Amino acid sequence: MCETEQNSDRSAAASPPGRLKKTVVMVGMMGAGKTAVGRALAARLDVPFLDSDAEIEVAANRTIPEIFANEGEAFFRDKESRVIARLLQRPQHGVLSTGGGAFLSATNRQMISLYGVSVWLQADLEVLWNRVRHRDTRPLLRTADPRATLAALYDSRVPLYAKADLAVNSDGQAAIEDMVDRVLAALAARPDVLEPQG
Repeated sequence: MCETEQNSDRSAAASPPGRLKKTVVMVGMMGAGKTAVGRALAARLDVPFLDSDAEIEVAANRTIPEIFANEGEAFFRDKESRVIARLLQRPQHGVLSTGGGAFLSATNRQMISLYGVSVWLQADLEVLWNRVRHRDTRPLLRTADPRATLAALYDSRVPLYAKADLAVNSDGQAAIEDMVDRVLAALAARPDVLEPQG
């Protein structure tokens, strides 16, 4: 069977695996794959894909690095919480990708728990570094030693990510569609979130 046929068989077999009853919120470190996996998951579920960072940029008419540089992180975090609250309370459930720092806020975690389900894309430090080291789009990594900064962020954030409702291994080897399969397998244990078809 050719690759195209395999892909179409897979799409047909997997579409859509159920009806969302809550918004799925992707959380985790920068470089974990929240946007790529979240976008593919939304497509598989046939629901809207939302990105809190993109929504903040639209609302502020500036990029995230510009907001950090001009207003500072505290201003950004306040905007981030407001945007996440708005996106979680939309009438149509979807898949929401959040920035790496969003889940650190107890307020955000409480909102996400109330209106959605959090899925931690759990990637180790080497996987994350390999994905982010060639990009200059991460304000928090604009330091003299970005790898050490990433390691410090990782160590401080992992205990908070561990509070997520579900954890899915992002090992840097799996294709995006395979990652979607892993997330769906985790969601299958939550009928309050994903109602099976039929």
